[in-house]
Amino acid sequence: MRFRKVYLEISNICNLKCAFCPGTKRPKHAMDEAEFTQLAQKLRPYSDYLYFHLMGEPLLHSRLERFLEIAGGLGFRVILTTNGTLLKKQQELLLRAPALHKVNISLHAFEANDLAMPFEEYLAGCTAFGQAAGGKCLVSYRLWNSGGQEEKNQEILAALHAAFPGEWAAVRRGQRLADGVYLEHGDKFDWPDLSAADGGEQVFCYGLGDQLGVLCDGTVVPCCLDHEGDIPLGNLHRQSLEEILESPRAKAIFAGFRQGKASEELCRKCGYARRFQRK
Repeated sequence: MRFRKVYLEISNICNLKCAFCPGTKRPKHAMDEAEFTQLAQKLRPYSDYLYFHLMGEPLLHSRLERFLEIAGGLGFRVILTTNGTLLKKQQELLLRAPALHKVNISLHAFEANDLAMPFEEYLAGCTAFGQAAGGKCLVSYRLWNSGGQEEKNQEILAALHAAFPGEWAAVRRGQRLADGVYLEHGDKFDWPDLSAADGGEQVFCYGLGDQLGVLCDGTVVPCCLDHEGDIPLGNLHRQSLEEILESPRAKAIFAGFRQGKASEELCRKCGYARRFQRK
């Protein structure tokens, strides 16, 4: 079985506490090189695209450059999702990494936090990265806050227009600002949570269809939104991925989604999955 993407949480530690993100109560952990290497090697036969993220801010990790080297040596194309606060500091490191395929920058992260960094400085670091990327990697600026805290959106858009002047071309999820640089729009959504209201079993999701996730302790979960590891399918440190995917629980999740039904309580309580509701 091949996946369009796999998520490998190199750390669940973050430097922000965003209103739109539930965070995690799991013990804080950052993978060491041996852990990362073992898990990446086991994942390699199953996908070409490796995301260094579930929870946590990947640019905080002290071994980020080495992890990019290891992933590149295995033939992975790496995607990072960041809140953008450390882009200026890590720009050189990122842009000299051949394995880096894409950087997603959540521009809606800043407005939900009270930081010492001025908003203008934050935006300047984010836009400078997109300008410097220049074909070295794709850059996607995200404004996934429609229906949420949108107070600074106009200021953000003004900064992007100044950094990327000219006509923006419409694309499926937003606009193309320049070659390899995009702006994505999206609605604020409710993360899956066992304490949330049950939305019923009629749910379609791409979990275990085109993606899966591995938490920083090696726990395999069906998708990138299982932030607490509420659906543990196995542990990749101790098992092969084939063994984990052949488990009755994993097979039930996959078969259920193919029929538009959620076999797990958490999936029935996922606001994001409702986007894929089949009529």
